[in-house]
Amino acid sequence: MINKDLEKHLNEYLNVAKFSDYCPNGLQIEGKTDLHKIIAGVSANQDLIEYAIDEQADALLVHHGFFWKNENPAIIGIKRNRIKALLDNNINLFAYHLPLDAHPIVGNNIQLALRLNIQNPMPIGDTLVWQGEVGSTLESVAQSVQTITQRTPLVFGPKNKPIKKITWCSGGAQSYIEHAINVGADCFITGEVSEQIPAICKENNIAFISAGHHATERYGVQALGQYLSQKFDLNYHYMDIDNIV
Repeated sequence: MINKDLEKHLNEYLNVAKFSDYCPNGLQIEGKTDLHKIIAGVSANQDLIEYAIDEQADALLVHHGFFWKNENPAIIGIKRNRIKALLDNNINLFAYHLPLDAHPIVGNNIQLALRLNIQNPMPIGDTLVWQGEVGSTLESVAQSVQTITQRTPLVFGPKNKPIKKITWCSGGAQSYIEHAINVGADCFITGEVSEQIPAICKENNIAFISAGHHATERYGVQALGQYLSQKFDLNYHYMDIDNIV
């Protein structure tokens, strides 16, 4: 597989043109032209890069790449070290952020729904927040989240609260709780929590589960990597770099 051909396919498959994102989506660091082995992970940190080097990978496929808006654009410090390691080893870096959250097949949100056995999952209008149905209690939903993510979530709300309509958005989407409130959801799941959230939840009679930013965004990049390995016969595997946040 040629690196530029893979980028073109991914950009079309993930509908990149639809999104106004906080970072560039696609091929962020150009390496060798021919691709045979891809390592996938959530974030392009030094540990993942060193793992890709040890595995003699041709490319990294991640959800969190480089060049975020409002960050220092200078190539210094850890950014310099990460980019140098990729360039020195001729490794491509493909990164897809919001397009990978939203995709209806391999996206983080639909992949969470499948693991949590949420029925009739669909996005709320043209937002990144999804909604669906479960027939459970908050305690049971929280236990399912813990089992799937292998971390203890922060949970706000009474354990015996009935949960029928459920909403969720992977990553740091706590500010999107208004979407959940507006559709009458019983619970909102995301990766992070801010100081004001418990009061907002209590005053609107909605439960909230903070399941971890990294933990809720493991699954999209794995599904995307599996899709690519099947479609193009690429050698692929996923590496999870431990992250409790």
